[in-house]
Amino acid sequence: MRNLIAKLALAAAVLGGGISAAAAETANIWVRADGSNFMPRIVDAYNKAHTNQIKLDIIPNAEIIPKYGAAAAGGTAPDALSLDLIYTPSFAAAGQLEDITDWAKSLPYFSSLSPAHVKTGTYKDHIYGLPFSADASVLIWNKKLFKQAGLDPEKGPTNWAEIAADAEKVNALGGNVKGFYFSGNCGGCNIFTFTPLIWASGGDILSEDGSKATLDSPQLRGAIDLYRSMVKKDLVPAGAQTDTGANFFAAFAAGNIGISPSGAFAIGALNTQYPDIDYGVTFLPGKDSGWSSFAGGDNFVVTKGTTKLAVVKEFLDFAYSLEGQTILAKYGSLPVRGDIAKEALKDLDPRYQIAAEAMAKGRTPYSVVFNDLINSANGPWTQMINEVFFGDDVDGAIANAQETMQSIIDQAPQK
Repeated sequence: MRNLIAKLALAAAVLGGGISAAAAETANIWVRADGSNFMPRIVDAYNKAHTNQIKLDIIPNAEIIPKYGAAAAGGTAPDALSLDLIYTPSFAAAGQLEDITDWAKSLPYFSSLSPAHVKTGTYKDHIYGLPFSADASVLIWNKKLFKQAGLDPEKGPTNWAEIAADAEKVNALGGNVKGFYFSGNCGGCNIFTFTPLIWASGGDILSEDGSKATLDSPQLRGAIDLYRSMVKKDLVPAGAQTDTGANFFAAFAAGNIGISPSGAFAIGALNTQYPDIDYGVTFLPGKDSGWSSFAGGDNFVVTKGTTKLAVVKEFLDFAYSLEGQTILAKYGSLPVRGDIAKEALKDLDPRYQIAAEAMAKGRTPYSVVFNDLINSANGPWTQMINEVFFGDDVDGAIANAQETMQSIIDQAPQK
């Protein structure tokens, strides 16, 4: 009898272990290389606290979009993906993402999630992507150079006239010091940092639903005039004209630029890599007042037909917890839950609070053909900005970009 009981107990233990092991599932998630600092850490924290597990693959930035598109079409896609939010409408329109509308709206903090992310995650009134990581465009200035130029080092520009005036005073220091920097041949950089100047002044480059190009506006022309005037006055280094983004951050980090539009990512990068640079962070202003920001980052999307939806939901719930948001904030992403953002950032550099406020009220253009319109090196946005900032035919460049953008939009599936 004792032997029988022992055998039954052993069998129960084995079966129990087998059942537990079978219940534990592993979901595969991809993230672009931009998330290689925070994503492994939040995955590790989740895996340590949960029976279900996440297998993370980090994909080079330039490869993740075509690689995911091919994998989704071929049935080999990961269960979920941290996807640059601007591409969410495109993959939703292609039918490659899981409709997560009911789940999303059931989240008790749904209304506190980044509105810009949720907007780009929505296609034909259904939600296919939820906010995961965030960045925001801001304006940064070199306090040391401001002080040397006789400016208040604690006060950043609050309108376009102040940007131009402050840049000119810093530029007057001479030597290799320049007043202002922007990457003049980078479509992505300028949609991130130049467009908010237009938004803050009441203009836009696309209609709310992405169906109309609205480039030719007084606000766009005014912002162009601001940049052109600084270029003409030699306040901008000559190399800006051909910069496709390689010096988007590096130029300011060199310590000889007075003012530069940038992103929240610069706070962590400057603090860790360039601790000797004393800098300020403020909002990207409108012509006379107000401010705006581009809300960037990633949406979390689920591959259509995945069998690991429960694991994916559990992981995202963890990422949305205070612990998860704090991990993300500590390692390079702004919180995407507005209701706990201050708590998640409380132990970090206070300049992150400015960036978080910018992100919470930030905007993101909506388009199912965003890459063709904006990011492509041969696209109408990139072609236009270089000409209007540095060329001679502003009117022609705007007109051509308007026509080309509208043609691309008209050939695409709509929201």
